[in-house]
Amino acid sequence: MKPSILFNVFAQDFKKQRKRMVLTLMAILWGTMSIMLLLAYGEGMKDQFSKNLNGLGEGIVILWGGQTSVPFQGYGKGRRIHLHPEDVDYLKGRMPELEIVAAEYIRWGAEIKYKDKLISERINGVYPEYKEIRNFIPEMGGRMINELDMQSRRRVAFLGNEVKNRLFGYDTPDENIIGETIQINSTPYTVIGIMQPKIQMSSYQGSDEDVIAIPATTFHAILGDPYLDNIIFKPAEGFTFEDIESRLFSVMGSKYKFDPNDDQTLHTWDIMEERKVTMDIFQVIQYFLGFVGGLTLIIAAVGVANIMYVSIKERTREIGIKMAIGARRIYILMQFIVEALGITFLGGTLGICSAYLLTELFKMVPIESEVLNFMGRPTVSLEIGITVTVILGILGFFAGLFPAMKAASVNPNEALRYE
Repeated sequence: MKPSILFNVFAQDFKKQRKRMVLTLMAILWGTMSIMLLLAYGEGMKDQFSKNLNGLGEGIVILWGGQTSVPFQGYGKGRRIHLHPEDVDYLKGRMPELEIVAAEYIRWGAEIKYKDKLISERINGVYPEYKEIRNFIPEMGGRMINELDMQSRRRVAFLGNEVKNRLFGYDTPDENIIGETIQINSTPYTVIGIMQPKIQMSSYQGSDEDVIAIPATTFHAILGDPYLDNIIFKPAEGFTFEDIESRLFSVMGSKYKFDPNDDQTLHTWDIMEERKVTMDIFQVIQYFLGFVGGLTLIIAAVGVANIMYVSIKERTREIGIKMAIGARRIYILMQFIVEALGITFLGGTLGICSAYLLTELFKMVPIESEVLNFMGRPTVSLEIGITVTVILGILGFFAGLFPAMKAASVNPNEALRYE
C-alpha cells in the first residue's frame, strides 16, 4: 500500500470533516502542550535543585570527631576523638581513594570592624582546596586563599557576599573592596576576594555567604584553636563513600586507638547520598506531573477515537464499495489507523512546538526573582520530546486501532445497502 494513497485519503477526509478535525487537533495540541509544559517545569525544577545542591559542594563528605562507645586496647569508652591539622596530610598519605582532603576551623561571634562599622560574624580557617571542594568561587578581580597564604600565615580575608554587604554596604563595587583592611578581633586583615553569590540548600555551620575565610595556619597561630572542627574530603573518581567508609575508620582508628567498628567515634555526612535521595524525590514529582499531563492527552486521544468512529459510520457505504471491488481488510485497517496517527501527530507537533516556544520565551524574560533562582525555569529536554512522541504514537495507534477494526469487519453486502 503506497503512503501517497493513504495521505490523499487522509487529506480528502480532512476536507470533508474540517470542523471536527480542527477541534480534535486543538484537543491534541492542548493535551500535548499540557504534558510538555508540566514535564518541562519538573525538568527545570530538578536541574535547578541539582545546581543548588552543589552550593555546599559536589560529591563531598563532612567528617568530624565523636566519642568512643566501646573499650579498645586498654582505653575506656567515652573518650573524645578530636581532629588535628596533621590529619589532613595523614589521610592524604594513607588513603589514595580520596581525591581532595581539606579542613577548617570555625569561630563564632568574632568582632569585625571596618572604619566606624562593627559587626559580629563567623570566621573560618580554611585550606586552599576549599575553593574547589566547597565552591568558594571569587568574583572577578579577587582571589581565594592560596598555598602562599598558608605557608606565610598571611593575614588575608575572603568575604562571603552577604558579609561584604553588611560591612561595606550593598552599593560598594567589589573591586573597590579588594585591598581594603578590616580588623578581626582587633587584628588587621587585607581583603583579597568576595564570594560569587550562590544558592546553598543545605549547610552544617550556616550559609557560606555569611562567612569570612582566612588561612587555616593564620587562624591556628592567632586564634589558637587546638583542634579542627571538620575535615572535608572528596572520594576519587570511581569511589563512593560507602566504598571507603570502613577503610576511613580503620585508618583513623589506628592513629587514635579506637575500634574501627565503633561508628560513634567519627561522624560523617555524605552529601552524595543526600543528593541521590533528593533527586529521586524530584524524579517522582516529575513522573506525577507527567501523569497529570498524560490524563489530558488521553482525553484528547478519546476525541480522536470518537471522530474516527463517526467517520466510519458516515463512510460505511464507501467502505463497502472498496471491499466489493477487491480492497483487502488490511487496507481498510491501515487507512483508519494512519488517519488517526496523522491527526495525533499533527496536533502533537503543533503542541510540542507551542510548548517549546513558550518555555524559550519565558527564559528570555529578565525576571530577577529568588523563587526562580530556587525553583528554576521550565526546560524542554530531548528526553521529554522523545517521551511525549512515544506517548503520542501509542495513543494515536490505539485511537485508530479499534475504529479501524470495526471498519475492517464491515460486511460488504450490508454496507452497500447502508443509507
